[in-house]
Amino acid sequence: MIYKNLWLTILVALFGCQQAGQTPLALAQATATCSYKVIQTYPHDKNAFTQGLIFDQGELYESTGLEGRSSIRKVDLDTGQVLQINDLDDRYFGEGMTLWQDRLIQLTWVSKTGFVYEQETLKQIATFSYPTQGWGITHNNQELIMSDGSNTLYFLNPDTFKETKRIQVTENDRPIDKLNELEFVKGEIWANVWLSDRIARINPKTGVVTGWLDLTGIIDPASLTTKDAVLNGIAYDPESDRLLVTGKLWPKLFEIKPICN
Repeated sequence: MIYKNLWLTILVALFGCQQAGQTPLALAQATATCSYKVIQTYPHDKNAFTQGLIFDQGELYESTGLEGRSSIRKVDLDTGQVLQINDLDDRYFGEGMTLWQDRLIQLTWVSKTGFVYEQETLKQIATFSYPTQGWGITHNNQELIMSDGSNTLYFLNPDTFKETKRIQVTENDRPIDKLNELEFVKGEIWANVWLSDRIARINPKTGVVTGWLDLTGIIDPASLTTKDAVLNGIAYDPESDRLLVTGKLWPKLFEIKPICN
């Protein structure tokens, strides 16, 4: 009986210590989440299935998706009017886009084919291939960075489009997948997470999510006509420090300022 009581005492002590110290999962540090302030609202083509967004020297460029409706276009920010457009062949489903020097680089979803365009004319000047699906693409001024809908980000040589390395995106050691449209913002990779109202802020060296930008409530759900009308599209201009966001089939585009405590 003495030994049994001693054993029960030890168990109670151990359980109490665990409760006081919490479990390893509870000990995981909460990732900082930023809210937002809307600076300006602009009209956006509600028929544009936005996959990529770029704002460069006052010019807005957009990549759109869906078979038979995919394009790359130059848009007037203030009016939402399409100024120039290059439609993709109907067999391609347009995806993410980035600006590298004076070239626009656009991915396609499952065709494993990318396109290169002159920025000024939107004329297609080259194609390239890759072994995965294409979702989002950005760059860090040295390498292209590409997503494929998983939690993997691929770094590519911008001249050869060959993979140089890859990282796994995690939060508290948990994979964060469905990474979609990408933008490089102040030394971080920002990623739309498909079917989510949040943007992940990712350390480009480690893949660790260092923060979130929660855009819940930025658009009135009543203005959206389909479940596919989800947040997607991040454009950042470092020269003007302007941040623009929109979504697939959204009637509005927003200039926002992150609010971080």
